[in-house]
Amino acid sequence: MRKRLAILLTCLMLLNPAVYAGDFFQGHAEYDDSYKRPQEDLFTDKVDTLDRKDDIRLTVSQVLDGSFSLEGDEFFAKVTSDVVSDKGVIIPKGTIAHGTITQVGEAKRLGRNGYINLSFDKLITPDGREIDIEGKMSTKLHPIKETGKIVATDIGYTAAGGVMGGFFALQALGPAAAIASNGYTIAGGAAIGGTIGLGMSLYRKGKNVLISPGDEIRLKMISSIDLPVYKEEALRDEELFYPGLDIRIANILYEKDPFGEVNTITLSLSISNMSKKTFSGMDLALVNDYNTIFNPSIFGDTKLFFSQLKPGDRFAGKISFSVNNIKDTYWLTVNDRTKNRPIAKISLDNAYKNVAKDVKKRNDKMRQGKKNYYKEDDPFDL
Repeated sequence: MRKRLAILLTCLMLLNPAVYAGDFFQGHAEYDDSYKRPQEDLFTDKVDTLDRKDDIRLTVSQVLDGSFSLEGDEFFAKVTSDVVSDKGVIIPKGTIAHGTITQVGEAKRLGRNGYINLSFDKLITPDGREIDIEGKMSTKLHPIKETGKIVATDIGYTAAGGVMGGFFALQALGPAAAIASNGYTIAGGAAIGGTIGLGMSLYRKGKNVLISPGDEIRLKMISSIDLPVYKEEALRDEELFYPGLDIRIANILYEKDPFGEVNTITLSLSISNMSKKTFSGMDLALVNDYNTIFNPSIFGDTKLFFSQLKPGDRFAGKISFSVNNIKDTYWLTVNDRTKNRPIAKISLDNAYKNVAKDVKKRNDKMRQGKKNYYKEDDPFDL
């Protein structure tokens, strides 16, 4: 049913030329060389190698669906973590990767899952450099490993069917019949149930691949390339400060919301307000690099949320934000309600460099999310 609905919506979009004629979505982008920083401001005099042992963590910007995506389709993905060599950062977070879908396989009977193979050919760094690369990523399991999983699942279906068949035979015919037949009634029921279970396993369809924005994929390099090493100060995001208002981010935690989704960022803050303005927790927000605003979450610590910070006040506490994707780049902003604009902007990426290693290790586990890229389909869906 879900597939039919998705196909219907796609057809309606294609039949509406206004969507593609630009009647609703219009815009353009311009690049100005005056914003390009000199090379000597960005790099050290060191060079290091991005080689085949290096993985680059990315999140895609659009959905890649094994049921609808086609071979040859282009896509973009964003680097979610700095690629660090022995000498320093060589690929910064926020770098855009260009890729192509090279092969798509749909789910099949006998429990065979679908797969997507991706190829990467270019990186575009935040400072505007284009780097030609050779990289790949595949959701396809090794044939031996996949066969092992299918066999284990099929055995489970057969065994479960046998147990249920024997149970129903015992319930239907009773213990007396089982004793009189020396257990043959139970064995017969188990055999029938096992046959049904085996039939289910043979008819069972595998899962199709679904890679969504926020899912982390790993680009595996095919060939090596030498790259300059960035200066540490060149990787710091620009910030905006308000005179007399000192906000320090002491810790950053990635957490689950009450529904089990890893979409909450909890900040430990230290605030000193020596300005002439009064602020409250409701003036705080997170803003990502797409200028999407996220207000404080009611599921986190609400002490700061309902507090006022008058001139001369100091505060230390936590505040949480529910976001779309914890792997995006964020700034903590303080808004001036009278002017409806931010008067302070503090980078979470800058603050994260000073977070303790054990916290980063914990956050990395939270960032990994799901272990596979399969969507849950009805196993008997035609």
